[in-house]
Amino acid sequence: MHQERLKIQNLRQLRQFVAHTLCQQNNFEEGVFQVTEKVLKKCGRVCGIFFCLHGPRSVKLTAVWETESNSILFYGSSGERFKKTVLSGAPQLSST
Repeated sequence: MHQERLKIQNLRQLRQFVAHTLCQQNNFEEGVFQVTEKVLKKCGRVCGIFFCLHGPRSVKLTAVWETESNSILFYGSSGERFKKTVLSGAPQLSST
């Protein structure tokens, strides 16, 4: 599994990075497939964001940004984790 460090300053950059990484991993053209997201909560507090890229032939690729560890975990279509990115700055969740 590949791991890297990255500085992300806002939610727009986070969304772009997640979509780019998921598309790149699967050789999908960026901007063609829908990416949905859902705010994750634990005991009423926001603890992350779940991203899902809806690709061709019902392929779903996912990523989870965990606020506690401030990292993004990327998963392939069969559920295997293929990359972890640790963020050096945390985007604000107020714009979700």
